[in-house]
Amino acid sequence: MAEPASIASAAVTAGSGPGHGPMVEACDLVRTFGRGEAAVPALRGVSFTVQPGELVVVYGRSGSGKSTLLNIVGGLDPPTSGTVRVAGQDVTRMTERERTLLRRDTVAFIFQSFGLIPILTAAENVGLPLRITATDRRAREERVRLLLSIVGLADHARQRPDELSGGQQQRVAIARALTGSPDLLIADEPTGQLDSETGRQVTRLIQTIVRSEGITALVATHDAELVNLADHVLRLEDGRLLE
Repeated sequence: MAEPASIASAAVTAGSGPGHGPMVEACDLVRTFGRGEAAVPALRGVSFTVQPGELVVVYGRSGSGKSTLLNIVGGLDPPTSGTVRVAGQDVTRMTERERTLLRRDTVAFIFQSFGLIPILTAAENVGLPLRITATDRRAREERVRLLLSIVGLADHARQRPDELSGGQQQRVAIARALTGSPDLLIADEPTGQLDSETGRQVTRLIQTIVRSEGITALVATHDAELVNLADHVLRLEDGRLLE
């Protein structure tokens, strides 16, 4: 695992950012699943802002609405009501194609389940987004080598997910999320499937990337260490933000 000092010294081309104003603006977000008596409220009027370059943690117990909130911010799920803007763009008014482009060019995701393709090597998994955008092969390979080095996996490029530990798989997922130089990194319980020590390593890696590259991060977790490292904490309980 690469230490934070070595990560900070490596050059990662970060996204251009929105220029001025918040990276994320959420206003009165409501999300209800089902209808009538069977309706289940997941979010109940959530409002907040995230400034560029901040590491913001969404903290709460399972079922508090953390994943629902991240999915709405990232354009994976529409709110029942309310609005959310990312890098100055109104996500709630976007077409499906526009949301797809947002996730390709501006927002990147890290999931608890890693989301790696089993038949591809670590390098191939990291380089997949660049294949989709038809990036030149030489530039793609250089970018993949750099990112695997940053997350401490330069010697594991040819290994497939089932040949890697859980922590190594999550670091591959982090490297893949950075390939497109996103402005906003959204992570849903990124340490949820890891042991405590590996979770701490991944936590420090995320913090160092945010600090050294100016990327904004919105992270859902119940990990106290991530909470301690955050610039701001959004505490969710039963779909509401606590003061």
